Amino acid sequence: MSNPLVKIFGSKYERDIKSLLPYVEKINSFEEKIKSLSDEKLQNKTAEFKEKLSNGHTLDDLLPEAFAVVREASVRTIGMRHFDVQLMGGVVLYNGKIAEMKTGEGKTLVATLPLYLIALEEKGTHLVTVNDYLAKRDANWMGPIYEFLGLKVAYLYHDIPFEERKAAYQADITYGTNNEFGFDYLRDNMAEDLEFMVQRGHHYTIVDEVDSVLIDEARTPLIISGPTESSSDQYYEQNPKIANLVSRQKSIVNRYLKEAEEILEKGDTEETGKRLLQAEKGDPKNSRLMKLKENPENIKLIQRTEFFYNQTKSISQIEEELYFVIEEKGHSVTLTERGRTALSPTNPEKLILQDYTDKIAELDRLELSKEELYRQKAELEGEYLRMSEKLHVINQLLKAYSLYEKDVEYVVQDGRVIIVDEFTGRLMPGRRYGEGLHQAIEAKEGVTIERDTQTLATITIQNYFRLYEKLAGMTGTADTEAEEFSKIYNLEVVVIPTNEPVIRIDHPDRIYRTTKEKWKSIADEIEKLHGLGQPILVGTISVEKSELLSKILKKRNIPHEVLNAKHHEKEAHIITKAGQKHAVTIATNMAGRGTDIKLGESVVDLGGLHILGTERHEARRIDNQLRGRSGRQGDPGSSRFYLSLEDDLMRLFGSDKISGIMLKLGMEEGQNIDSPLVSKAISSAQKKVENRNFEIRKHLLDYDNVMNDQRNYIYTRRNEFLDNSNINEKILEILKELIETELEEQELPRSAIQQDTAESLFLWLSDILRSPWEPDHENEGEPTLNNLREELVKFAENIHEEKIAELGEEITPQVERFIALQIIDRRWKEHLYEMDGLREGIGYQAYAQKDPLVEYKFQAFNLFQDLINNINTDIIKSIFRVHIAPAVKRPKIWQINRARHDEFDQFQTDHEYEALPQQPSQPTSYKPERVQVVVGKKVGRNEPCPCGSGKKYKYCCGR
Repeated sequence: MSNPLVKIFGSKYERDIKSLLPYVEKINSFEEKIKSLSDEKLQNKTAEFKEKLSNGHTLDDLLPEAFAVVREASVRTIGMRHFDVQLMGGVVLYNGKIAEMKTGEGKTLVATLPLYLIALEEKGTHLVTVNDYLAKRDANWMGPIYEFLGLKVAYLYHDIPFEERKAAYQADITYGTNNEFGFDYLRDNMAEDLEFMVQRGHHYTIVDEVDSVLIDEARTPLIISGPTESSSDQYYEQNPKIANLVSRQKSIVNRYLKEAEEILEKGDTEETGKRLLQAEKGDPKNSRLMKLKENPENIKLIQRTEFFYNQTKSISQIEEELYFVIEEKGHSVTLTERGRTALSPTNPEKLILQDYTDKIAELDRLELSKEELYRQKAELEGEYLRMSEKLHVINQLLKAYSLYEKDVEYVVQDGRVIIVDEFTGRLMPGRRYGEGLHQAIEAKEGVTIERDTQTLATITIQNYFRLYEKLAGMTGTADTEAEEFSKIYNLEVVVIPTNEPVIRIDHPDRIYRTTKEKWKSIADEIEKLHGLGQPILVGTISVEKSELLSKILKKRNIPHEVLNAKHHEKEAHIITKAGQKHAVTIATNMAGRGTDIKLGESVVDLGGLHILGTERHEARRIDNQLRGRSGRQGDPGSSRFYLSLEDDLMRLFGSDKISGIMLKLGMEEGQNIDSPLVSKAISSAQKKVENRNFEIRKHLLDYDNVMNDQRNYIYTRRNEFLDNSNINEKILEILKELIETELEEQELPRSAIQQDTAESLFLWLSDILRSPWEPDHENEGEPTLNNLREELVKFAENIHEEKIAELGEEITPQVERFIALQIIDRRWKEHLYEMDGLREGIGYQAYAQKDPLVEYKFQAFNLFQDLINNINTDIIKSIFRVHIAPAVKRPKIWQINRARHDEFDQFQTDHEYEALPQQPSQPTSYKPERVQVVVGKKVGRNEPCPCGSGKKYKYCCGR
């Protein structure tokens, strides 16, 4: 039914275009005037615009003329003139929105318009690309426009030298990948001096292929990590047991399937359904099961059986005969009672995580001495942590064996497990799965289990791009994800019309029962079109599938190119030839993105480039991207997807409706269907997966939002110390904060505070400041809380002044700065390690009927409070323990590693990290005598006292 409001107000698309047309008219009105200018006068426009900005004009005021200037500069330098639709795209990007522009519409040129305009503010602008090759290509291609107009342009790339990297950020316009920008932000917040920071803020950025960067990459946070001292013994110990358990489960499933086949012949559907459902839950990718599911009747039978057991709440009867249950959709594996018994025959209850809080409460009710209570609580906590780690290792090993397949999700090369990017098919050396999963896969594959990594700095893609004052994006496919862009990034998607109408013909999908039938049909179609001379681009969803098709075509002697997406420049070279006559190119769906395919001679008469999709992707936009390779700028073209019921998408999310349709049509072997009903069902299945993936990304963001506030606080505080000004005042603020925290924890009355309580507080403070305190016998009595606070602060200020006099006014801020940075970094690193542990184990809270996210927020807040207290205490204690010693030579206060990281280097392994070449120490402004910092082994103020009293350190020996 049509919406009456649309008839009155028009569709969103119509309203958007209507709002953009006045901008285009204004820009075009300047064209003749700008054309008539000499090169010199055109170049002087930049200085003129900057002067207008300094005199109170806004960028909005300058937009029409500035865009006209860029268009003319483009014509004069690179011979390209912006179309009106490209001007629309530029306005959308300037307004901080996403411009959806089809393939071949010139997005690279569009970006020059807002980048030039906003660069006039001299705060720096960034353009984010999907790989280093495109960053270099686009910066060099568009660079002449900017340079003609007096702006500096630069690009970042893998392994760029530090000085060049820093200079690149000083340019007006900087091109680079999201990884380069994101990791530089993290490294800046680990720098030990302002001169080692490279970025200069986050003013404005355009994200090219915005869906790829902000959605596909958003499930993996950016992480800088280092090796931990944790042992891999648990993986070595548990792996043989889990391997044996998996083998036993496969045997059980094969027995169930044999029984199902025998019972099926007798016509007992109820028992057959039970056995098939058990096989589905125990080994969903079993080849024998897949064969039985070629019959749509059996798919329906499994679905009816599962519905019955769920309705009667007796699904446990199905699962109890298995060792573990695999849930492919939820990407989880759950150990059953039978599995626990197999792993721990004498005591299967050991493998159930008990509620720790209840046991603690039980101990509190017992009449125990403080020392005994502390001892038993510490013992209980240790037992809980050991069991939590053991269960985590078992679960990760089960996932490794059940959900991660060699040569699909990862490959093994030179004795190392290397992840394969699911969107591009590229290998990602240096990147590791988190939460112990990578170690589990290494154990499964029998390669060396590398030490787990510890997070040193981390941020999600979502929270990194939220740092920008204004964020914009462009892509050929964003409209299907408009809701996510709006909810997560507050970005509106505006669809820009094409310069020429799209005349590509998108044929309906062809669907087969089995993959074998599908591949035969695909090869037949390629052979037929190749014989006619029509170029074909075949899209596959993985490297494995592209190599399989390549073997089939070789047997038929069909010449072809295979893009395994390993070299960006090679990709671009091959993809440009994909439009030539007789060309057959096989590529993963995302390979060679950013490069247009131009048609060869006489190809237009043959129907243009034909796109052949071998499988539907989880996201509709990835399919649309593949289709968008054909039909650029009004060229003819065509597309068709070939599917089978055995494809993962169909098997997991769409087979119920589709198998029902096929059953009604009575499909036979080799027969395909081209039904609109099936296409609709497939689209529905893709929406299900998109919603699931959106929830995964939102879930990640929910957890990172907790960290984000903490990260912002620590980074802000750290940067305050990097700046040499007012450091003495900052130390006094910390002293006051420490005093205030202690007063709050003591829960003192506002008036008449007992003398011994007041004295204990002065003794506590004198111990931290390493300075004796003498009671004032003339003013003895019971002070008020305000009086006590004032006296404590006054005492602290006096001792601080004495320390400044001892060290010297010039050296004191530098010593304080050095100590503060060292302690913040060390404590933050320890905190991140604790947060990693909390994140890994928090999921088990669901078993105790608690919301894991709520529990995570609560525990994270407590950890953060401890972090701040520990940082403050450590800084003050360390500063007041500093002594001057005679200097022989200038000290090496810090050393900076060469700034580098691989393109996907979120999870740098320890031996790679150690192998990075080091730069020599950088010169510092530190000139005075050597400072010797004498610090004993520290005990945190909230940690148990080492004397064994059971009290917190601050209330015992730390007073």
